[in-house]
Amino acid sequence: MNGQGRIHARTRELHESVVITAPPEEVFAVLSDVRRMPEWSPECVGVRILFARGKPGPVFLGFNRNGHRRWFTFCRVTRSVAPEEFVFRVSIAGLPLASWGFLLRPADDGGTTAGSGSTHITQYWHDLRRGGRGRVADLLGRAAAGTSPAARVRTNRFGMVTTLRRLKQAVEAASGR
Repeated sequence: MNGQGRIHARTRELHESVVITAPPEEVFAVLSDVRRMPEWSPECVGVRILFARGKPGPVFLGFNRNGHRRWFTFCRVTRSVAPEEFVFRVSIAGLPLASWGFLLRPADDGGTTAGSGSTHITQYWHDLRRGGRGRVADLLGRAAAGTSPAARVRTNRFGMVTTLRRLKQAVEAASGR
């Protein structure tokens, strides 16, 4: 050691998956309505569409809560390819924070995927905080959300598992599955 202690690599990417008993088109239609995100996310408590800019999708504010702390983020849908992928980029005060996305594909049912009626969905998070601007974004994250970068990873993993579970319940209940 050089006297500074061990350097830990920062986690910059997470993935969580679930299978939903509904076809990808159905899941995508529900998921891509960002106004419904507060139904699933344990942190997002509101969404306000600022404007729909056409393709790939809207620009919106995400209102968030962590305990008594509340803040909002600026979000822009950057990819919306039905029924395969939905992605939005999140920033605060003009500083990039993260890219959140969902990949959808027919679930494998015994080797055939066509018409399986189920969707394998993976939610992913990519940390975009880099360099000096990233350090400022980290400070804003500590002030607004009360989370360090390491705590943010734990919070996001929990949030992703919860979001996917709630999305699955909502889609399957709506389709009577």
